[in-house]
Amino acid sequence: MSRINASVDISRTPEEVFAYITDPSHLPEWQASAVKVTPRSGTPGAVGSQVAVTRHMGARNFDMTMQVMDLDPPHSWHIHGVDGPVRGDVQGSIEPLDQGTRSRLTLSLDFEGHGIGRALVPLVVKPAARKEMPRDEATLKDILERGPG
Repeated sequence: MSRINASVDISRTPEEVFAYITDPSHLPEWQASAVKVTPRSGTPGAVGSQVAVTRHMGARNFDMTMQVMDLDPPHSWHIHGVDGPVRGDVQGSIEPLDQGTRSRLTLSLDFEGHGIGRALVPLVVKPAARKEMPRDEATLKDILERGPG
C-alpha cells in the first residue's frame, strides 16, 4: 500500500510549528490514538533519541518505540518505529507561506508489519490512520492557532 499523505495550512511560523510538532510530549494533545509518550533514550527531540508511544486502537493499548532519524529545523523531520509488530514511519515537512508568517505542514505516514503486524497493517492500522489523520491535523491546527504568541 502507499503512504498516507496529508497537508494543512497553519497560521503560525514554520519555527513555531516545527518546535511543537517535533516535541514528542505533545503527541497526546493532538493525536487521538496517542495515549502517552515516555522518553527512552537520548535527548527528546534530538536525532537518535527514542520515545515509547502508547496508542489506543480498538479495545487495546499498544506500545511502540519511535526513533528520531533526521531533523532539519524548521523544514523537515523523520521518525521511525524500531520495535513491535507495527512500526510507523513518519516524515514531515513545513513550507513557509506569506513570507513565513504561516506554514503548510505536510505529513507522510506509512507502516511496516512484523509477525502478526503483517496482517494488521492493511486490515486495521492503515484504515484507522487514514480516518484519524484529518482529525489530528485539524486538532493540531486549532491548538497552534489558538495558542500563545
